[in-house]
Amino acid sequence: MPLPKEDAKETMCDACNTSPEFLTREGESRRGFLTAGAAAAVAAPLAAAGLAGTARAQDVNALAESQVQSWASFDTDGAFAPHTITRRAAGPKDVVVEIMYSSICHSDIHTYKGDWGPQVYPLVPGHEMVGRVVAVGADVIKFREGDYAGVGTMVDSCGTCANCVADREQNCLNGTTFTYGSEDKISGGLTQGGYSKKIVVKEEFALRIPPGVDLAGFAPLLCAGITTFSPINHWNLKPGQRYGVIGMGGLGHLAVKLAVAKGAEVVVFTTSEDKIADAKAFGAAEAYLWSDEEALAKQAMSFDLMISTVPVAYEMQPFLNMLKLDKTLVNVGALFEVQGAQGMMMAFNRQSLAGSMTGGIAETQAVIDFAAAHGVAASYEMITPDQIGEACEKVVNKEARYRYVIDMTAA
Repeated sequence: MPLPKEDAKETMCDACNTSPEFLTREGESRRGFLTAGAAAAVAAPLAAAGLAGTARAQDVNALAESQVQSWASFDTDGAFAPHTITRRAAGPKDVVVEIMYSSICHSDIHTYKGDWGPQVYPLVPGHEMVGRVVAVGADVIKFREGDYAGVGTMVDSCGTCANCVADREQNCLNGTTFTYGSEDKISGGLTQGGYSKKIVVKEEFALRIPPGVDLAGFAPLLCAGITTFSPINHWNLKPGQRYGVIGMGGLGHLAVKLAVAKGAEVVVFTTSEDKIADAKAFGAAEAYLWSDEEALAKQAMSFDLMISTVPVAYEMQPFLNMLKLDKTLVNVGALFEVQGAQGMMMAFNRQSLAGSMTGGIAETQAVIDFAAAHGVAASYEMITPDQIGEACEKVVNKEARYRYVIDMTAA
C-alpha cells in the first residue's frame, strides 16, 4: 500500500476512497459522508421489524438523564474520590459516549490546584477522552451507536460569531464552554469532565475516532496532540525543515512524534538525561540537555520553527537565538509571564515569540486523521481511577512517561 501523503487534506481513506473531510460547519463533504452512513444504517439487518422496535426502546432509555460515576477533586490537594454527577438527557443533536479511556493533562492539575484561579468543588477534570457511542439523538448524522468518539477541551460555543464560523470555537467571542469548570449553558451549573463513566455532548463537539487505532493512545491527542499539532499546521512546518522541541513531557513527546511524521528534522532539548534516548526512539535526529552549553551554542540560527512545551517560565533568549532569520518560537507551555526575551536581539534577526493553545474542532479532527494515517499515538502508562491522585503528583514531579491514561472500563 502506498504511503499516505503528508498533508491530511490529501490523504486518501482506504475505506471510502475519499479525502478525510475537515469538520467545518459548512463542510459539504462531511454532510455527504454522514448521509451515506445513515442510509447504510437504515439498510442494515437491525432494521427488521422486531429488532428495530427493541433498538428504539433501548435508545430512549440510553438518552435519558442519568446519574454517572466520576472521580472528583474536593480541594486543591487533589485527593480524588468517587463522586456521582448528573448527565443531562440527550437532545436531538446530542451523542452519549461511554468513556473508556481518559488521560491526565497537566492542565487538569493546574486547574484543581487553583493555579489558574479559584475553583468550585467538587471538580471532575478531564478533557482527553475516548469511548464508545451508546446512543444518539434523532437528528444526529455524524455518529451511529457503536462508533468510537473522542471529546476534547470544549463542549460548546455560540456557533455564530466570526471565530466560530472560522472553525476557531476555542476563541468564541461569546464564550467557549470548556469541558470542565466552565459555565454550562445547557444544564446550568458547571461542566464536569472526563474522569467519569459517561458524557453527553453535542455531535459537532465530538470527534470521530477511526476503528483499529490504540484508543488509549489516542485520548491524549484530544488536548496534547492538538496543542502541539496546531503550531505545526499554522506555521506550515515542511518536510526537511529543522524543528526544535523544548521540553519533552506529555506535550513535548507528541510534538516530536507529529513533527517526525511530517518529515521534519526534529531536535529535542530536555532537562532529563533519561529522555535523550526516548527522544531518539521517537524519531528525533538529535537531543540535548539544557546544561550542555557547548551543544546549545552550536544550534545558533539553525531552526525554522521551535515549540516550547515547558509549563513554567524560564529564560527564553538562548532558544530564540537558535532561530533563523524571520522564524518563530511558539510557546504552548508557560501560560503566565514569559521571561528573558530580549527585544533588541529579537528585532535584529526579526524573530518572533508567539503563543498558541488548543485548536478548533476541524483542526482537532485533522490531527486525529493525521495520527491514524501515520501510526502516531501517545506513549502512556495505564492506571485505574483509584490511582488518579498519585499519578497527578508524578506528573508534577516529572515522573510521567509520558501520559497517564485512566482505564474507565476497570472502574
